[in-house]
Order: sequence, then structure tokens, then C-alpha cells
Amino acid sequence: MKHAVVIGGGHNGLVCAWYLAKAGHKVTVLERRDLVGGAAVTEEFHPGFRNSVASYTVSLLNPKVIADLGLARHGLEIVERRMSNFLPLPDGRALEAGPGRTRESVAQFSERDAEALEGYGEMLENAASVLRDLLLKTPPNVTEGNWLSAVPELLKSVSLGRRMAELPLDARRDVLDLFTCSAAEILDRWFTTDPVKALFGFDGIVGAWVSPHTPGTGYVLLHHCFGEVNGKRGVWGHAIGGMGAITQAMRRACEEKGVTIRTGAAVATIETEGNRVRAVVTEKGERISADLVASNIHPQLLVGNLLRDAPLPEDFRRRIGHWQSGSGTFRMNVALDRLPVFTARPEPGDHLTAGIIIAPSLDYMDRAYLDSRARGWSRQPIVEMLIPSTLDSTLAPEGKHVASLFCQHVAPTLPADFPGGSSWDDHREAVADLMIGTVERHAPGFKDSVIGRQVLSPLDLERTLSLVGGDIFHGRLSLNQLFSARPVLGYGAYRGPLKGLYMCGSSTHPGGGVTGAPGHNAAREILSDIRARLV
Repeated sequence: MKHAVVIGGGHNGLVCAWYLAKAGHKVTVLERRDLVGGAAVTEEFHPGFRNSVASYTVSLLNPKVIADLGLARHGLEIVERRMSNFLPLPDGRALEAGPGRTRESVAQFSERDAEALEGYGEMLENAASVLRDLLLKTPPNVTEGNWLSAVPELLKSVSLGRRMAELPLDARRDVLDLFTCSAAEILDRWFTTDPVKALFGFDGIVGAWVSPHTPGTGYVLLHHCFGEVNGKRGVWGHAIGGMGAITQAMRRACEEKGVTIRTGAAVATIETEGNRVRAVVTEKGERISADLVASNIHPQLLVGNLLRDAPLPEDFRRRIGHWQSGSGTFRMNVALDRLPVFTARPEPGDHLTAGIIIAPSLDYMDRAYLDSRARGWSRQPIVEMLIPSTLDSTLAPEGKHVASLFCQHVAPTLPADFPGGSSWDDHREAVADLMIGTVERHAPGFKDSVIGRQVLSPLDLERTLSLVGGDIFHGRLSLNQLFSARPVLGYGAYRGPLKGLYMCGSSTHPGGGVTGAPGHNAAREILSDIRARLV
């Protein structure tokens, strides 16, 4: 039996811990905050009002992880949105997306675009099917040494090549384009009208500080299409009790397997001896011996803080230092004394359960990005609003509601000479007012309905949740930071450069989102190494 220490009690750390404990090993999870969950937590932010603090919707959580951990038995219930997305427009019209809705809604704008929906959906599904097959697989790792060490990685590459070869040639071309082209370029090939492109294009920039015209955003668009809820692909849902219900169910599953979970236990350093890890030391000075350490924290925090004195390869340390993190995200939760009334849909309806996207065109999204680069934040920002209390009465007092505002674009950090102060603390409330005013333009009276709010700038996301640069993905989803190169080519198989050091967070394949896949995959590799007596 080995003793594994998992640093970071976010969802991937909990998943990794569960699989290791299930295999009979002693596992300790150390979490800096006073509750587990990382960015997937539910907290009261105004008296009587609770909401998901950062991550805010369910689709990407892997079905195998849900089943293996028995999350439903541990209290997790996920319900589907009654409408997937709702796009109100300045002229009073609106687009609706969801099963049985999208084609009719799109046809009001363009019959040609409505006819293109089926082909577009098939293209995405073909590519997503490849991605789904890769989610729970370890990427081929670039190795040094003799040919024997390379054989397992070559076999992985052959398997991947075989999966791609099963696709028709046109589908393979689509996969290549989705990994390299911009979301705008992909959407321009299929659709003609601005609102339709915007409806789908939001998925290409969500959580990323980019324009929809940025090369590679086609993959970000695809990344948000491979999920499912309750066995239904492409559906988005809500966890009753908020996102914290997911991680609390994971905590109960871990404790059932004997995992020791310690909160308020920030790690100061990882001790090494020679070329292997030996122990972790908490900020309170406690030393915990470990046969192996699995890190669920951002790689720059791991390397720059916890391993600052460790004998790491210099090139690895340098490249982690250049790891690209930084989201254009400004996150808010608001307490409402009534439901908003949208000019485009004044009557209550299913649209209030949807992801409500305020961004009428790809050009609007592009201007928001460029404005944030030039001026710190966009004066006409992008806002996605969810009102989870329309599906979950546990979040707010009767007759009241809570809303999540996922806002873009803002600069992850402000320059030293920024007017009015270089810290986000100097501008947080003014930008929060701007975001509420943006919703107000489409739902008059919204501002007056807000009776409390929680505001998280990129700096707040970093300070509170250790999301460097406010990056919800723990690193940009760009081609040079995906698959075998996540986080560094040569270390893309969840193993770090020290014996007994592993990485299990969103900075590893397949990347960000509440998936559980990195934790699942890392645990498999750790158990393989234990069986082979490599750790």
C-alpha cells in the first residue's frame, strides 16, 4: 500500500483520490480553503441566497466518473435546462436553442441557415466523437531514451491514428479545421446571419480572453460540445444545490473509501530527496511523508511555489514559467427580488431557464475583446446569465431568485500605469455596475431587482480560487497547450519530472471544465506505475 498526497481538493483532485483509494492505497487530500470543491462550490453570498460561486453549469462531467463514484447515490441530482440558450437582440427579436426549438427559431432569421443546421451539427458531432474517445485516454508522450521506452507511446499514436482513419476524409478535414481555425471562420462557412453565428460563436470564446476571429477558437467551440446530461448529448443542465453539490457528493464518495480530507491545509513546499518526492510540508509546518504526490493546482503554482527549490529540469521550469494563462472573465452572482423581464420575451417562460447570451454578433464579441485589450475592459461586454433558481428552489427564498453572470471581456491584469489604479480592486464595483447595466438594456428594471451581489474580478478569482490570471481552464486551450503538450511536451502523460510526482488537474489533458477526466486519467497512470513498481 502506498501513501498518496493529493494537493488541491477541487473536483479533479477528489476524483483522483477516489480511484487511488478504491485500489487500496492510503490517500490524503490537502485543501487550502475551508471547503473542498475548488471552483465548483456553492456558497451563501447574500443572506438567504446561495449560488455556484465560479463554475456554474453542468454538461462536461464525464458519465464514467459519475457512475464509478456513485455520485447519484451520494446525493447528486442533475436536471436539464428547459431551453439550452436564449439570445435577445437589441431590435426586440430573439433566438432560441434547444431540442425541438433551434430550427424553427433560426428559420425566422434565415431559411438557408435553418437548412444548414443539420450539416453543422453532424460536422461537430463527428469531431466531438473523436474527442470523446480521447477524453479518458492518456496522450502519447514524447520520450527520450531507447526504442523500448518509445514503444508504448508509439502504440498509443497508432490507436489514435486508427480512430481518425475510421472517419471519412471530409470529417478528418473538419477535425483539422476545428483544431486550427477560428470559430468565426468555421461559422462563416455554415451560416449567413449575425445572430445565428453569435448564438453558436459564444462557445468559441467562453472563458477565454480571445476574439472569435482568433485562430484556434474553433477548438474551444468544439470543447464545449462533447458533454451530455443524463445520457443526452449536447444538453446542458443544473446540479440541484449548485455546483458544490457535485464536489460534496465526491467528498462523500471519497470518505466512504477511506480518503482523509483536510481543509485549511495549505501546502508550503514539496520535499524532495535526489530525484524523487518524499513529503509535503504545510504552511503550518506539518510534514506529511508521501510515496507520491498528485498536484491538482495550477502548474505555475506547483513549480514556482511548491517546487521552487527542487531539482527540476531547467527547460521544464522555464516552459512552465511561459505557460499561457489568463481569462477574460469577470464573474458575478446576484440576488433578485423578482425575475427579469426581457423586452424580447416579456412573459415568463422557458427562456429564463436557459443560458441567456448578450452578444448579438461575432463583431460585437471581437470589439469586446479589442476594447478590453486597449482599455482594460469592454465598454460593451459579453454577458451570459443563468437563473438557476428557476430550476432549483433550494437556492433562494420563496418568490426570490439568484442569477449567475459570466461576463467578458476584461483584461486578466491591468498595466502598472492604468488610469485610476493598476489593481482590479480599484475598478471592481464600477465594472460590476457596467455588467448589470448591460443586462438592463435587454431587461429594463433588472438593476432595481438586484438586492445583493457577489463580484469576482480576475484578481479575486486568483486570490480566492487560485485561478492564475482568473483562468477557469488552468491554461489556455491553444494548440500548443493541448493533448501531449498539456502542460509540456514530454510531460503530457500526467507524470512530472520527479519520481513520484504527478499532475491531475485541468492543466493536463483534456483541459478545463468540470469533467473529472484529468483526475480519472492521472489515477490510472499512477496505479499503472505502482503495479510496475516505478513508484
